[in-house]
Amino acid sequence: MTPERTEKFRKVVANRQPDLTVVLENVHDPHNIGAVLRSCDAVGVQQIFVLYTEPHLAKDEIIIGKRTSSGARHWVDVHYYTDPEACFRHVRSICEQVFATHLGVESRSLHAIDFTRPTALIFGNERDGVSEEVLKYADGNFLIPQVGMVESLNISVACAVSLYEAFRQRS
Repeated sequence: MTPERTEKFRKVVANRQPDLTVVLENVHDPHNIGAVLRSCDAVGVQQIFVLYTEPHLAKDEIIIGKRTSSGARHWVDVHYYTDPEACFRHVRSICEQVFATHLGVESRSLHAIDFTRPTALIFGNERDGVSEEVLKYADGNFLIPQVGMVESLNISVACAVSLYEAFRQRS
């Protein structure tokens, strides 16, 4: 290995954020999962949690799109769960606070979250968002401020925006 490559590895390891993570609930599009992995790697997230509670998803681990993840799958650990309680037990062993993307009256702005604390962010699937069952595991809900007519973003875009806010606060 060249000295430059060795130095690159050292810098990457030094900037990993073991106390920032993402939970994806029933996200079925492998390209979205791949794009999330790519964003996670870009900001130093070491691991993510993929929770499948829908029977047709829980049968198999969805193969993450190779082109979409651009190799990030090699650098980010993916933990698969079918049981929310077990998933969040693991998440809580790493993070002090857990927030879910959810449009509701109690939702706070993404910018109001203190990302300097160990944090997990939950993102629901493309159609239904975060389920009521999984919302019970969150300490609160957040939304990404928007000024257009559309009230939601693609899951991979929402995740990237959220992770870069965390990255900004931690830099």
